Amino acid sequence: MIHEASLSRTLDAINELTFNERKSSLAERKRIAEWIAARQGLPGAYADTFAGFPDERKRGIVVFTGERITSASARHILGEEASRVLRSLGARGPSVQGALARADMGLMNCLNRAALDPRNSNPGKYCCGKCSVGLWRNLLAGGLDRQEERLRKGVGQLLRQQRAGEGKWRVFPFWYTVLALVEMDFPEARAELKYAAPVLERAALRARPASVHGMRRHQLAGRALGAV
Repeated sequence: MIHEASLSRTLDAINELTFNERKSSLAERKRIAEWIAARQGLPGAYADTFAGFPDERKRGIVVFTGERITSASARHILGEEASRVLRSLGARGPSVQGALARADMGLMNCLNRAALDPRNSNPGKYCCGKCSVGLWRNLLAGGLDRQEERLRKGVGQLLRQQRAGEGKWRVFPFWYTVLALVEMDFPEARAELKYAAPVLERAALRARPASVHGMRRHQLAGRALGAV
C-alpha cells in the first residue's frame, strides 16, 4: 500500500480503497497514517503540509482521475489530498493528529491571506481551478472551516462561471472536478453534474476501458449520472 518513493501513489492506493468502499486493517491504516504524517513540514511541502518526493516535485503528480498536475499546484494538491486521506484513515495517534493540525494551520493561513485580496470575494476559491478542487476535497473530508459555505459558493459561483459549453468547464480538470461533485449533497453540485451530463453519458456508454484511470472515469461517470 505504501510506495516508499511516492506520496502521490500512496494516496492513490488509499483513495482506490475508499472509492470502492473497502478498508484495510486497523494496524495497516495506522502504519500508513504515520508514514504520511512523517512527510509533514519536510522540504518541498506546501504551506507546512505534506511533502512529495524529489521526482514528484520535479515532474508533478497524477491525481486519482488521471489528470497530471505540475509545479506549485502539485505541491498544494498533495497537501490537501494527504490531509483528506489522513482523515479517512481515522488514525488518532498524537503524531498523526499533530501533523494534521499543523497542515491545517498552514492551509488556513493561506486561505486567510487570500481573503484579504479584494479581487477574491469567493471563499471557495484557491488560486485556480485545479487547486480549488483540491481544497474542496479536503473540505468534504471535514478539513479546515466553513465547509458548506466554501463548497456551495465555490461550485455555485466559481465553477458555474467557468462553463465552456457542451458539458465542460474552463480551467477546471473535468474528471477531478466530477470526483469532488459526486460527494456533495447540494443543489449547486447537482446542477453542475446535470450540466456535465452529455460528457458523462458518452463516457458511460463506451466499452469499459482497460487502463486504471479509464476504468475509474467509467465508474465515476455512472455514479455522477445517478446523482443527477
